[in-house]
Amino acid sequence: MTPAPRLALVASLAPEAQQAAERLCATYTFVDRDEADVIVALGGDGLMLRTLHSTVDRPVPVYGMNRGSLGWLMNRYRPDDLIERVARAAPVVLHPLEMEADTESGQTLRAYAFNEVSLYRQTHQSAKLSIKIDGVERLPELMADGLVVSTPAGSTAYNLSAGGPIVPLQANVLAVTPLSPFRPSRWPGALIRDSAAVTVDILEVQKRPVGAVADSTEVRNVSSVRIRKSSQTARLLFDSEDSLDDRVMGLQFG
Repeated sequence: MTPAPRLALVASLAPEAQQAAERLCATYTFVDRDEADVIVALGGDGLMLRTLHSTVDRPVPVYGMNRGSLGWLMNRYRPDDLIERVARAAPVVLHPLEMEADTESGQTLRAYAFNEVSLYRQTHQSAKLSIKIDGVERLPELMADGLVVSTPAGSTAYNLSAGGPIVPLQANVLAVTPLSPFRPSRWPGALIRDSAAVTVDILEVQKRPVGAVADSTEVRNVSSVRIRKSSQTARLLFDSEDSLDDRVMGLQFG
């Protein structure tokens, strides 16, 4: 008989998540995260992303239950049969993006993004960007509010709101989506293979300052940003009757 997985518990500070955590702690035994086979996360997608980031160096599977708002990356909250649900859950392997951002002051900062890396204008003036794919300049000048480079898992988030495509999880591509493009005015963005390296250089750095965000890590006044798929992984666990694949497919068909 397979032993029951050892569970650790994390919860957001939202009252609903804290109340759910108290109820689960009264029913189940939880261990420290360093000893856990699975992390149970109570909250919304923000908590899930923070939890995934914390597992990059030790890829413990994460089973989320929604005690937030949208909960796209979470399972439905049901306190009953938690151990059995976790044991039956199907894994989804995620590869984050790795952002390397150079700032105007000469610093280089690195961060991971499970959803997307976004660049945005910091003032009233449009950002002016050039885009290279694997070192080849594909768009010499993009004037826009910014740009989003999204993973398949993140394609239903900011990328979709910006008019980008929904990308199936098994598709080995990244979505590159402009934010309110002014020139070229009709550029719809692009789908590129996920092994490609994206370099975005900021033109007129001082006149048109640009910031960059990898999930929740923000860097201001960047001069150049390099983005590629990381070799690191994280694992999400989903109930088989409501998998992330099914959610992505359902979203495409309304």
